[in-house]
Amino acid sequence: MQQDIFNRAAGYALDLYHFLAVQAEAAFRPWVFYQIGIAVALFGLAHLAGRAWGGRLHDRLRTRQGWPKWRMRTALVLIRRLRGILFVPLIWAAVWVLRETTWPSRSFLLTIIGNLALAWVVVGLASRLILNRVLRAVVQYGAWIWLTLSVLGQTEAFVALLSRITLDLGGLTVSAWMVVQAAVAVTILLAAARFLSRISAARINSNEEMSPSMRVLSVKAVQLGLYGAAFLFSMKAVGVDLTGLAVLSGAIGVGLGFGLQKVVSNLVSGIIILLDKSVKPGDVISLGETFGWINALGARYVSVVTRDGREYLIPNEDMITGQVVNWSHSNEFVRLDIFFGTAYSNDPHEVRRIAVEAAQGVGRVLGSKPPVCHITGFGDSSVDYILRFWITDPTGGLTNVRGAVYLALWDAFRENGISIPFPQREVRILGSEPDREEGEAAAPGRRRGPPPIS
Repeated sequence: MQQDIFNRAAGYALDLYHFLAVQAEAAFRPWVFYQIGIAVALFGLAHLAGRAWGGRLHDRLRTRQGWPKWRMRTALVLIRRLRGILFVPLIWAAVWVLRETTWPSRSFLLTIIGNLALAWVVVGLASRLILNRVLRAVVQYGAWIWLTLSVLGQTEAFVALLSRITLDLGGLTVSAWMVVQAAVAVTILLAAARFLSRISAARINSNEEMSPSMRVLSVKAVQLGLYGAAFLFSMKAVGVDLTGLAVLSGAIGVGLGFGLQKVVSNLVSGIIILLDKSVKPGDVISLGETFGWINALGARYVSVVTRDGREYLIPNEDMITGQVVNWSHSNEFVRLDIFFGTAYSNDPHEVRRIAVEAAQGVGRVLGSKPPVCHITGFGDSSVDYILRFWITDPTGGLTNVRGAVYLALWDAFRENGISIPFPQREVRILGSEPDREEGEAAAPGRRRGPPPIS
């Protein structure tokens, strides 16, 4: 085993030595130095021109306040790569002049430099379409390496070199070239799947006929299908046998099912929530001590934002098994109750009329569903009432509208002379002998104990 590894490493080193020897022999020709000097001079000229024009173009771009965001980004990318953009036409102009005035062999190195510069500029501009920074960097450097090898005519040697690096995994032999192919295939297919999922999500979210929960479910189903298909197709394109992968995935699935019961339960609960439409983004709910509106439905949790700005991530399983109050499930009407009491000296009919008028004067109280006021009982110190009214915007808060109605009642009762009583108690302290005799005299029917025995 060690001897085999040593032989492979020696072969790789020998191939690299032959390649560098050929390139070094070609590098000491006279015209090579002239072409290098021309390329360096043109690059310096492009650098100076880029710095001189880049500042002006950047200042001019700042004045374009009405441009769309995508146009501003495109212009900024072009300004940042202005040096390379200027260098490409300069180097190809030099190649054309040398081909017209001398032999083509004396512009061979400039042709290579021109091809490399053009490839680097095109790849750099095209990769800006990829928003993910890590993926963009991988695509950039991978494309630059491959195009450089293509321009230098070393692709076959590179492929042969990577094909020799192998690793035996049971009945499957994996080479470095296979890994590179898989990485490229996965990157391209995942980028395509992400692009298609964005387009599909935009169209699904713009469909007003679908409910918000069905939109979320449809978007997640499309994303799962596209990403899964991209992964399977990339593996199949490389030549990986998916039969063993299916068996392995089944075993992993059984293990995950036992180890991640809560996670799987939340995932299944999330699908149920999306299907039965019990809650949807924008609904006002209360679960235990949490009261707020649903901000988003996730695969594992429901995001609920409260009035104080806190965001609670409630597991989907709690939304299924717990008692959830959905204030806006079938409609947006919400009825609120407040309780109060007035003195026995006030006319109950007048109190009810004034309470209803006071509640109707609050802005958020509905006039289409007028408030009602009823007597609920005769208390120790007051006649007790309940005032019921309706609102349609529970997201605006419940405590504040109750407070506004209470304040309107206070003002209306003060204007109409209606008093709100409070409990009063008379406390008498019995501590001295005359007080006891006075108390006994006040209760003549009270039975006294037997006389003492002499």
